[in-house]
Amino acid sequence: MILVFLADGFEELEATAPIDILRRGKKEVLTVGVTGKTVVGSHKIPVICDRTIDEITFDPSIEAIVLPGGMPGTVNLEKSGALQSIIDACASAGRFICAICAAPSILGHKGLLRGKEATCYTGFEKDLTGAVVKSQPVVRDGNIITAFGAGAAFQFGFEILAAVSDRETCENIRKSMRFGE
Repeated sequence: MILVFLADGFEELEATAPIDILRRGKKEVLTVGVTGKTVVGSHKIPVICDRTIDEITFDPSIEAIVLPGGMPGTVNLEKSGALQSIIDACASAGRFICAICAAPSILGHKGLLRGKEATCYTGFEKDLTGAVVKSQPVVRDGNIITAFGAGAAFQFGFEILAAVSDRETCENIRKSMRFGE
């Protein structure tokens, strides 16, 4: 199971592109509202989430968590104590922790990027405490996957799918979507 955490002000494309790709890859994906059951993105698109943060605890079936960026979405994610606990549990269990745009800053503030390669939206590099900052669209280092913004949302989704399934499945989905042709 993959959990995608949404908070008011999230960047819609950074959430919906990976959700779509993962579901095409036959992965179970749940959207989790951190600021309520209905969450409104930074471009005023409302999303009704599958669950709220109050209904979620760490579960061994969690393969990955996804943190979309956007403002103030990233700030709203970071101030959730319940989400912080889930991130900690996933880190301890070696689950994939995926963050895009400004959201890698959450991982940097927690010290999860120390010695790891990572990327983020321009201007947030200072928040990637201890990371080897890269300028490429998507970076995977161990169980951490980061991406630099909405323009990399599809690549981010494909990298997550490759991590939780396999490259062949990922390439088949990519081809079926005619991505990168």
